[in-house]
Amino acid sequence: MTGTHPDLAFAHRLADAADTIALQRFSSADTAWRAKSDGSPVSVADEQIEHTLRNLIQRERPDDGVLGEELGTSGRGRRRWVIDAIDGTASFLAREREWSTLIALEEDGTVVLGLVTAPALRRRWWAARGTGAWTQATDSAASTTVQPVTITGASSLSEAVVGIWPPPARLSPSNLAIAARLAAAVRRTSPETHWTDATRSSSPIRKPSTGTGTCHGALLVATGQLDAFLLLGAGPWDIAALVPIIEEAGGAYAELADTPSADTASALFTNPHLHQQFINIANHK
Repeated sequence: MTGTHPDLAFAHRLADAADTIALQRFSSADTAWRAKSDGSPVSVADEQIEHTLRNLIQRERPDDGVLGEELGTSGRGRRRWVIDAIDGTASFLAREREWSTLIALEEDGTVVLGLVTAPALRRRWWAARGTGAWTQATDSAASTTVQPVTITGASSLSEAVVGIWPPPARLSPSNLAIAARLAAAVRRTSPETHWTDATRSSSPIRKPSTGTGTCHGALLVATGQLDAFLLLGAGPWDIAALVPIIEEAGGAYAELADTPSADTASALFTNPHLHQQFINIANHK
């Protein structure tokens, strides 16, 4: 699954390097961090991982560019690696296991490869175009199992379960309206909250991935635990690695029409049975 695909094999080596750094920081309870301009946390581990992966790419793929959440864009050319050093930094700092490193490769603006590694969960997911989607689990005895990922799910909206993130209080009015329309059409949302009113929930709201054995809501679609996942206002590093995994597993991805800027998007990952219906509801058709 990687031996005949050199870029995928290289992505796994990048993931191995990220795992080593992240687990060392995580196991030593190194929670040093600072606040970014938007108030979100960035840890020492975030920065160390991104620096390390950039150096590896520069050494082994010197003609490739890099886009990372923490350090921006470097290099030019038709190929670009897209990196989120730690997706779920708040969980990482809270000593919770559901965080990951996201690695993707774009060619001529199209994502052709994606990998998500979650070392604290002993899990990894990956796909390249034409290879199918795969997941790897390692048990406590260091025995590794690799299995294909194939999306299943509900075939009617009335039975569908949809993940939505972020919570209502962090959404713009237009994005809150999208979330409310989806919530009204399906059996249940994760998290279960008041998507029509940003002020009604006073208790902390947890991400759809919490406690599920995955670390990103889109992976819940890939593993059949959600029928759709809507990520409203995300950066390219939050999305890129998930797209080939979802699509190679038989699912669908769409970027919704109304996006706040060129740097953020509203991403919808769905099972194939309900994709167009979800798109129509999200776009108010």
